[in-house]
Amino acid sequence: MRQFDLSPLYRNTVGFDRLFSMLDQLGGVEPASSYPPYNIERTGENAYRISIAVAGFTDKDLAIEVKENSLSIRGEKQPAEERKSDLLHQGIASRAFERRFQLADGVLVTSAALENGLLHIDLVREIPETKKPKLIPISTSGAQTIEAKKAA
Repeated sequence: MRQFDLSPLYRNTVGFDRLFSMLDQLGGVEPASSYPPYNIERTGENAYRISIAVAGFTDKDLAIEVKENSLSIRGEKQPAEERKSDLLHQGIASRAFERRFQLADGVLVTSAALENGLLHIDLVREIPETKKPKLIPISTSGAQTIEAKKAA
């Protein structure tokens, strides 16, 4: 029996509703890059936040795009002016990146903010009225008879 590594699926999905439909697409998933590091957190019943560590990038170096059910974040440093000093050690990465997330149906990006080297992207899952659960009142035959008499 063939075993699948589902960790890329858990790391790159927001909303988690499309889990089973995405299993069919797993064959084409590439190994996930670890740069830049990020967190996905649930901030409410239908609200999520993706936080990506983008130290050294400015808002002009970053691009966020939502297309269909895919969220793409790209970072590319603009050419800097000539350095006035020699860089002895570079531990802060500034290489270009692209990070993609699959969004569940109804998940919308509501805002993005760059704060203290972290790019925060807030998302919300909006469930249409037609898909929300609704209670169906149960009537008894006696209640129908009384209502039918009042109407007549």
